[in-house]
Amino acid sequence: MTAPDRAAFEAFVLAHGPELVAFARRLTLDHHRAEDVVQDVLARMAPTWPPDARDPLAYVHTAVLRQFLSWRRRFSSRERPGPDVGADLPAHGGFADDVVERRRVHRALAALPPAQRAVLVLRYHHDRADADIAALMGCRESTVRSHARRGIAALRAAGLLDPTSEETLR
Repeated sequence: MTAPDRAAFEAFVLAHGPELVAFARRLTLDHHRAEDVVQDVLARMAPTWPPDARDPLAYVHTAVLRQFLSWRRRFSSRERPGPDVGADLPAHGGFADDVVERRRVHRALAALPPAQRAVLVLRYHHDRADADIAALMGCRESTVRSHARRGIAALRAAGLLDPTSEETLR
């Protein structure tokens, strides 16, 4: 890597690193794994920086998503989530209620298959269209809609969404 390429890569990481880790954290539901996913992606990209893409940030987001999906496949047979330490916290109102609710959402999202979780994160948190999600994940739009429908159904079954409402997470 030449000096200008190295400087451009370092500037990119400084500017977008926290955003990439936040995106990966929403996918993995674990800050340390999110950092590992982003670090793996950036380490692979560093020697050939800049990428042959119009939008390097979108390119790296796609790489993070695919690394997450491949990481989940790699470890899914060996790792099992442990018990949630705060699952039995009593609700005291205010901040405590928010913490308990956040943990309920976290557990429900953790129970979703990786592709469904990725679709919900991209659709509702990153406001991506189904066509964009399909391109990122390398699948058809109908598959994206199917993952979203099943993920929303699972969240409704967990009591996180009103089962009678037509309103989704948007």
